[in-house]
Amino acid sequence: MAMITPEELNLLIEQTYKVENEFNELKASYSHLQDTVEKVVEFLPNAIWILNSSDKTVFLQNSHARDLQELLNFLEYKEEDYELKFHSRSYLVKSSTYKDKIMFSAIDITEQKRKENLATMGQMAAHLSHEIRNPIGAISLMSSTLKKQVIAENIPIVEEIQRSVHRIERIIKATLMFSKGVEAHKKTLKWSELKEFLVNSIDYYGYSKEIEFYFPKEDFEINGDKDLLEMLFSNFITNAIDAIEADEDECGRVEITHSTDAHFHIFKIYDTGIDIENEKELFEAFKSTKLKGNGLGLVLSRQIAEAHHGSVTLCDGAKKCFTITLSK
Repeated sequence: MAMITPEELNLLIEQTYKVENEFNELKASYSHLQDTVEKVVEFLPNAIWILNSSDKTVFLQNSHARDLQELLNFLEYKEEDYELKFHSRSYLVKSSTYKDKIMFSAIDITEQKRKENLATMGQMAAHLSHEIRNPIGAISLMSSTLKKQVIAENIPIVEEIQRSVHRIERIIKATLMFSKGVEAHKKTLKWSELKEFLVNSIDYYGYSKEIEFYFPKEDFEINGDKDLLEMLFSNFITNAIDAIEADEDECGRVEITHSTDAHFHIFKIYDTGIDIENEKELFEAFKSTKLKGNGLGLVLSRQIAEAHHGSVTLCDGAKKCFTITLSK
């Protein structure tokens, strides 16, 4: 048996160390790659599951997937992407295979679908509003003529027709504005101009109970779009009237207060009507807790306030009070 020389032994030891270093480097590189893949998967906005195809056990998943662990039980491998409803949410599911692995991806598209549905509903409502506008205009004109000709005891009937037409006209105007978007054309106006409009619209709106209305007595200037601000305040007043009409008490009160700070006019609108039932849906288009509502009043009011660089919010700790801010 040939003896190994010292030189050969040293060479063998050097090669062994070299192989060990290369193995350690390869192991470190693999660990780094694995860590990178896990971080990339975790960074993705959708839920990711990677399963072993043999027994469907989870090989890798991110935190979004862990939060939706129950959803995994309903996922199916399909060639085409598909939508899945789960716990009142909508998910777009994608799936693919690679060697012995199956990958599922699920992303929440609930908000996207809600916006698509709102856009579709807005287009349909705008089309219907255009179709309704002409006959409503004719009815309004004929009712005004009729009121001059009928006997006195029938005048209240005609006035009720006019109030109903006025309500429909408000709905049409709100729907068309929602479909087109709110754009403010500002100029200086007096609060007294808005107040006069609101008083007249209250008389025209009609209600059955004794309701007292309190408006700011002082007059002041506002830099805003008169037509939009008329709609904003009248929306809140009609909502307040409806809330009082739905209440058990036979009388009620609607109050608007005004103050200012360095940058804003601050209005607070309070009524004694029924409480707001669902605060989460207050500013959701086409959702209304009122039998008479079309679900656009508060949505448009907020958009009008924002077009004036302001806001509409519920007062802190009060369910029957709203705060409206309008930029000076």
